[in-house]
Parts: sequence; C-alpha cells; structure tokens
Amino acid sequence: MSRRGFSTRQVHQGVAVSVPASATGSAPTARVTPIYLTAGFEFDEYAAAGAHFGAGEGYAYTRIGNPTIDAVEHTLAALEGGSQALLLASGQAATTVALLALVEAGGHIVSSTHIYEGTRGLLRDNIARLGIDTTFVDAIDDVDAWEAAIRPETRALFAESISNATNRLLDIPAIAEVARRHGIPLVIDNTFATPYLLRPIELGADVVVHSASKFLAGHGSVLGGAIVDSGRFDAERSGALYPHLVAPGRGPGGVPGPSIAERTGGDARIAYARESVAPRFGPTPSPLNAFLIGQGIETLSLRVERQSANALAVAQWLAARPEVASVDYAGLPAHRDHALAVRDLAAGFGSVFTFTLRGDADTAQRFVEALEVFTHMTHLGDVRSLVLHPATTSHAFLTDAERRALGVEPGTLRVSIGIEDVADLLGDLSAALDVAVDAPVAVVA
Repeated sequence: MSRRGFSTRQVHQGVAVSVPASATGSAPTARVTPIYLTAGFEFDEYAAAGAHFGAGEGYAYTRIGNPTIDAVEHTLAALEGGSQALLLASGQAATTVALLALVEAGGHIVSSTHIYEGTRGLLRDNIARLGIDTTFVDAIDDVDAWEAAIRPETRALFAESISNATNRLLDIPAIAEVARRHGIPLVIDNTFATPYLLRPIELGADVVVHSASKFLAGHGSVLGGAIVDSGRFDAERSGALYPHLVAPGRGPGGVPGPSIAERTGGDARIAYARESVAPRFGPTPSPLNAFLIGQGIETLSLRVERQSANALAVAQWLAARPEVASVDYAGLPAHRDHALAVRDLAAGFGSVFTFTLRGDADTAQRFVEALEVFTHMTHLGDVRSLVLHPATTSHAFLTDAERRALGVEPGTLRVSIGIEDVADLLGDLSAALDVAVDAPVAVVA
C-alpha cells in the first residue's frame, strides 16, 4: 500500500485494521471503519486480562486503545511517512503530550516565535510551571540562531511547517540537521500544510503534530489531535538525554524489565507517549470523533488541492487591490519565504494566510461585518471560507509591539479559504472592501 499514490492511501490505508477478529466472529467485515463507541471491552477468557495488562495484547479500555482510533492512527502514520501515530482529543493535547514525552523538569525547549498563540501560551505559562524553560527564536530562517539557542539541557526543537499568522516557512532540512547534531528531535506542527502538501518526516523532522480538527477532519464538526513519530530514536546516540526511555522498566511483581527503548526500538518516543503520558493525563479522543476524522481524511487531497488553488487566486487578487496594504501568503513571489515554498510545497501553498487592510481596527470590523460568504469564526481548515481579526481575538492579550513583531496590525485579518467557487469568494471580498472603505465617518458635534 505504501507504494501507491497519496489519494489511494488516504482512502484504503486504515481498512485492514478497522475490525478486530474477536469483535466480528463470523460476521462480514465492514467496508467502512466501524465506530466502537464503548468505554471498555469484554475479555474472551480469564487469561486475556492478564495478557492485556502484561503484554498489551488486545483491547480492554478505550483510554488505552480502541479499534476505531487505531484505524485512524494507522492511516495518519502512513500518510505522514511515519512509523506510528497517536490520536488525541485536540491539537493542544497532541503538542502537550509530544513535548512531555521528551522533556522533564529542568529541561529546555527551543521554539520558533512564529507559532499558534495557544502554543506560545502553553510553552510560556503552563509548561514553564513544570520547570521547563523555552527559548523563542525570532529569525527562524537563521540556522545559527537555532544553534545558538540550544543548551546542554535542551530536549526538543519546535516549529510550525507553515506558521500562524504570517505564513513563515521553516527550512526543515536545515533545522533538522541542527537537531541531529545535538541528538535531539525536531518537532513540527504540520496542521497548516497537511501531509498532502508537506511531509516533514521525509525532510528530516522526527515528530509531527496536528490539530486534526482542522484540515484532517475538514468539516468543522469535531476536535482531535495527532502525533506521528519517525521511528528513528537512536538509544545509543541519545539515550543519555532521555533516561526515561532507556531506564529499566517495571515488570510483573515489580521485577525490573526491559526499557521502553529495548522493547520498541526506534519507536521509544511515541511508545512512551502512548503508554505513560497520554493515558495518565487522559486526553482520550472519542471513537465517534476518530471516525469523523477518518472520514475527513478520505477526501483530504481533494479538499486541500481545491483550497490551495482558491487561496492562491484570492491572495493574488487581494495583492492587486489598492485597499490592501499587504498580503502574507507564501505562494506570492513577494513573500520572504516564497523560494522555500516553491521548493517544498509542490502540490500547493496552503490556504490559510493573513492580509492587512489600509485603515484601522474599525475598517477591519466594517469589512468582516459586510462579508456574506465568509464565515466569521475561530477555526480554520474547514470546507467553508473563514475570517478572523487576530488583534482582537487570538492575539488580543499581546502588547502592540508583540503583535507588530508577529505581523499583526489593527487592520490585519486571517482567512482560511474553503472549497467554494472562487468567483463567489472574490465577489464577497470586493463587496466588503467597498463597504469598509466607503463607510461614512462619524462627525463629533
């Protein structure tokens, strides 16, 4: 299956593991992944319970494993070119579990500044309370800046493949080489790009995370997140940095057993996330949500291809409008990372970007309120086109200087382009620009 095309794999990859033999008996195999909406599973015989808790065989409790969830994980790992995947309840859960599987108190993370504001808050506030420090790199295209930020206690590098909100791209092979020299993993949030446009593991990254609520699901119905690991953990090279992966395990009766690395080899990172972090912190996805994410994945390439084509047309149109001060879209030649986009995003440049109106926050408000086809909401990756004003929503708690450093001005708007007819999108934007610019100015008596 791995040699077949992306669209073929997104439809067929998960079916083989969708139905466990013990649950079907002589019944025919379901063509679509069944929804195992259950908290737990019966053991066929007394010894099966011990086998599950001892060697992890079969299914017992959905927080630990569920066949519907397993099917989606199998598909995601194949599409990202990874060894294994772990599905979680949200994208924030995926990022949190991925990092906590790597870093402990006293550890350090190096992160791009150009990331989702919720992730910046996670690193700056929540993970910091656990005794884990983070250094943010502003000049993400400066390889030396990444190198200089690494300390002896650094345990992960983190960045987004296509950033929120100014569409900055990371030179993944270059930064992956920095991480490799230090024996630490590069973790990439690939939500904006999706595995259809970019597969970071193939470019040298070690761990990929997703907000599966976005493009993977595609329909805006459910929350979900995912971690995909490359399976390239090198215990001999990096074991001293990650003692929790190479320390002897605890077997039945408390007798020392093999380490996670000895049991799972190159999959030690995601095995630890699956066995120790995710089930204990508990961000378990619903099997129903997993099913809906899996259904979305089956049309991922079709949607992202259309969304990317629409986005390029919209970005080009906006860039030519006198009412628009700037368009931050990597698919435009004027974008600072356009050369990287051409090199790494052969199938399309993505569909989420920002543009800045000439005017102020009031101009942006009039524009948003005049839109009819675009939906005003906090989300992205939907089949519908969406719009949001970052300065008063996602970036509201930053200072003006912090917002400007991230490319967020009072007139900046973020759009996520959907699959609508592009002529309708352009017509909607044109009408809104007319309203935003021509609106009367209040006269103070």
